[in-house]
Amino acid sequence: MGTHTPRTRNPERTRKQILDAAMVEFTNKGIEGARTDDIARAAGVSKRMLFHYFNSKDGLFQAVLEKIYLDIRSAEESLDLAGRDPLDAMTELCTFSFEWFAKHPEFIAILNEENLHGAVHAKSSDSVMTLNMPLVNTISKLLKRGETAGQFRPDVDPVELYISIAGVSYLYFSNLHTLSEIFGRDLSSKEELKKRRQHVVDVILGYLCHPVSQPSVTVDKSRKKSNEN
Repeated sequence: MGTHTPRTRNPERTRKQILDAAMVEFTNKGIEGARTDDIARAAGVSKRMLFHYFNSKDGLFQAVLEKIYLDIRSAEESLDLAGRDPLDAMTELCTFSFEWFAKHPEFIAILNEENLHGAVHAKSSDSVMTLNMPLVNTISKLLKRGETAGQFRPDVDPVELYISIAGVSYLYFSNLHTLSEIFGRDLSSKEELKKRRQHVVDVILGYLCHPVSQPSVTVDKSRKKSNEN
């Protein structure tokens, strides 16, 4: 007679399963439309277990919000912006932001939903600001190095700059379908994405670079150098 081996509980794995399922549900249906029964079923856990890890649907959405910020900020850290030439680093940051939005539609959807609710979950989070401030510090140091080298204009606000970097990419993807329709162009095509990515870099560097020494930096060249490193 065989013996039954009890399944070992893995809290980290269970929490990840719930978060992954919740990410899909909130992305597709928003907070109001999402159902914890469906999330629990997709995660392969009981509804009781879901509420054991996350006290409420709002608590679960807050955890998802924190996760999407953690994911993008962790990926940005791997770029090693602090150890690179300021121009290359800024080009890489612009390119990275654009490509992240392109590859992670859930990021757009979750942030849109949070803004619809007045950032109530971000306000009650202990980690959202903590997760985002290191990037501001990195950009601030990058700006100072670029200014010292005569590459960047002086007195640039790092928060304002990042809002601009994110904004010129974010709107493109958040309104991708309507923009494609009203202008009669498939903005999701590879060619259009390539053009827009370069446009983002040109816009940011056009503002940032010193008027006397404004360079012509291509995205492909910068990406190639990054890949070689």
